[in-house]
Amino acid sequence: MPILDRRQMTLATIACLVVGNSLLAFLVAAFIIPNGIIMGGTTGIGIVLQGFFPSLDVATIVLVMNVGLLIFGRIVLGRKFFVTTVVSSVLYPVALGLIQRIPGIDSITDDKVLAAIFAGCLMGIALGLVMRVGSSTGGMDVVCLALNHWFHLPVSVLVYVTDGLVMGGQALFCDPELTLLGILVLVLEAITLDQTMIVGKAQIQLLVISREYEAIREAMLTQLEAGVTMLQVETGRLRRKGKSVLCVIPQRKLYDATELVSQIDPTAFMTVARINEVRGRGFTSRRIPLPAESGDGEREEVTTA
Repeated sequence: MPILDRRQMTLATIACLVVGNSLLAFLVAAFIIPNGIIMGGTTGIGIVLQGFFPSLDVATIVLVMNVGLLIFGRIVLGRKFFVTTVVSSVLYPVALGLIQRIPGIDSITDDKVLAAIFAGCLMGIALGLVMRVGSSTGGMDVVCLALNHWFHLPVSVLVYVTDGLVMGGQALFCDPELTLLGILVLVLEAITLDQTMIVGKAQIQLLVISREYEAIREAMLTQLEAGVTMLQVETGRLRRKGKSVLCVIPQRKLYDATELVSQIDPTAFMTVARINEVRGRGFTSRRIPLPAESGDGEREEVTTA
C-alpha cells in the first residue's frame, strides 16, 4: 500500500473532522434536544443550563465551554493536543448552531425510542470518524485527559464518571424514561464507535501447522500473493519439531487460503483469527521487492508485519 503524502493525509483528516462533527451536530439537533434525551459532555451541560435558564442557547454554551476547555488543554496537555482538537472544538458548536436553524430539523420523529437508537448509532459513527484521525471533539474529553495526565487514572473510567455526573444533573428535571433512553444512547454509541474505529482496517490472521510447510509457504507467496512468517513449533504429544506458517490476509482471501492449504495437506491444523488492525510494511508502508526477483519484472512482497 503506497504511503499517502502529507497533503492527502491532511485532506483526509479535514474531511473526517468536518463529516464527524457535522454528523454529531445533526443528531444532537434532530434527535437529542427535541426529544429531551439526556447525554454527557459539554452538550449535556448546555442542556442542563438551558433547563435552569431557558433563555440560554445550547450552541452558545457549548462554544464558550469548548473554547475555555481548549485553552485549558493547551496549557496542561501541550501544543500537539491543541492543534489536533481546535478544529473540532470550534466546528461542532458552529455546525450545531447552523443545523438548529434548518426548518423542521426538530420534528423528524416524535418516537423517543427511535430517536435514541438513531442518536446512539450516529454518535458512535461521528466520534469514530474524528478519533480515527487522532483528534477528539474537545469539551469534557479535555478534562478527562487532564485528570489522566495528573493522576494517571484510566481515561475510560474518567469518561464514565464525568458523563455520569452530567447525566445525573439532567436527571434532576427529566423523567426516568428519558434517563433510560440516555443510557441506551451511550450503549449504542460505544458499540458503533468500536466498529467505526476498525472498519476497513480488519484483517484475517491464518496460522497453519503442517509437515508440508514449505509447499504451503510457497503457495501463499506465489498463488495467493500474500506475505508469510515462518515460526518454529513443537508438537505437544510427540514433541516433533517443525515450522508453522503465519499469514495475514484480507477477509476476501480467506476462502482461497483455506482451500489452498487443504489441497496441499488435508490434515493441516489451521486457526483463523480476526485482527482489528494491521500496521507495518505491506499494509501501512510500501512493499519491498523480493530479492530473487529484483530488476525488470520485479514483484513486491506483502509482509505480515
